[in-house]
Amino acid sequence: MAAARRLVVIGGDAAGMSAASAARRLRGERELEIVAFERGGFSSYSACGIPYWVGGTVGSRDALIARSPQQHRERGIDLRMHTEVTEIDPDGGRVRARNSADGTESWTSYDDLVIATGAKPLRPPLPGLDADGVHGVQTLEDGQALLDALERRERTGLGRAAPDGGRQRAVVVGASYIGAEMAEAMVRRGYAVTVVDRAPQPMATLDPDMGELVRDAMCELGIEVVGDAPVTGVETGPDGRARAVRTDRAAHPADVVVLGLGVAPETTLAERAGLPLGESGGLLTDLAMRVRGHGNVWAGGDCVEVLDRVAGRLRHVPLGTHANKQGQVIGTNIGGGYATFPGVVGTAVTKVCDLEIARTGLLEAEAAGMGLQFVTATVESTSRAGYFPGSRPMRVKLLAERRTGRLLGTQIVGREGAGKRVDVAAVALTAGMTVEQMTALDLGYAPPFSPVWDPVLVGARRAAAAVREAAARG
Repeated sequence: MAAARRLVVIGGDAAGMSAASAARRLRGERELEIVAFERGGFSSYSACGIPYWVGGTVGSRDALIARSPQQHRERGIDLRMHTEVTEIDPDGGRVRARNSADGTESWTSYDDLVIATGAKPLRPPLPGLDADGVHGVQTLEDGQALLDALERRERTGLGRAAPDGGRQRAVVVGASYIGAEMAEAMVRRGYAVTVVDRAPQPMATLDPDMGELVRDAMCELGIEVVGDAPVTGVETGPDGRARAVRTDRAAHPADVVVLGLGVAPETTLAERAGLPLGESGGLLTDLAMRVRGHGNVWAGGDCVEVLDRVAGRLRHVPLGTHANKQGQVIGTNIGGGYATFPGVVGTAVTKVCDLEIARTGLLEAEAAGMGLQFVTATVESTSRAGYFPGSRPMRVKLLAERRTGRLLGTQIVGREGAGKRVDVAAVALTAGMTVEQMTALDLGYAPPFSPVWDPVLVGARRAAAAVREAAARG
């Protein structure tokens, strides 16, 4: 009997363990040995849920864990926790790993290698950014450290009132998705929250006019939003703890500082091993998620670049949905099946308290940068029939190519019932539909769910008219 092939996986979260699990379903232990390395203490968890856990919406850390290390082992995967891979040797078909408990190192050979090293938080070299009281929220360990710090303050009374009698102050650095979500979490915990960002408006993933809506809504919630304010450092007190976040214009007092500056691909190991990287630093793969030029090396998740099907170029898009799909593709191919990952259209959704924010496709600046001529249409609508109780306002913005009418992008900002409407536009983008074609979509209607004309279709009608007007003008 032939010896079992060995699959080695670097990274015990979404992409890595999805790949391992999919391969195991297709191949038994006598055919395929699977060894996975995870440098942290948790496996297969939802990093996207950390803000909601910190804010108290999700009651426990365990609720974020889809599958524990022991559960993976029971399914025939040798998952080695607190063990960091320090070197990849593609020519020798092996990796070197270090056990953090005792410092021992050893080499493990592989027939197939999956690199799922994720992303690393952006931390510019600014003074005070590593001080006590400054927290990132990239991993479950990060979330636990922040929650422990907040609960210590609350147990001692510091979390309820500042020494001057006011509320404790939290400064969130960065108004990205994670920054906005952490602002909500800190509001829910009773903190006075300031969000500081270098861009004029929060959510740079939206056009400025839509980002302004987010800013206004955050201000209505009592969040102070400071734009056009690059952070220059974190001031500390005599005890070494963070006391204020300084920009080029002012210092913002802080009892807690949360970083939401975004992430970059964690490809240090891959780069040292000479594997191909793209412009953003992410690994380059083919449609089967095989690393280019390496027949037995695969990669998926936040460490890779993916095809943006609307822009027609490679981008770094770190989302758990993509990581899980890419892991499934890798595991299927390693297990003897066939699957591909065709790319993304750039869909994302989030919320700040009851404000829902969504986008898919291109922004105006992105379309213009590609040399596309386009029209825009912005409409105000409601989540339900206007007369139905609970109807909430929303704004929908569509971009369409001027000559063809092809949908290029959609943004939605509104209250309950707004965010997931972006999925209609995501499907239209994937199918390459025009805004005229979208107007004929047979969407579900009843007064509790939508006006007679769904807001996205109202936007499509307006965009189609703009395309016709542009054609008439020549």
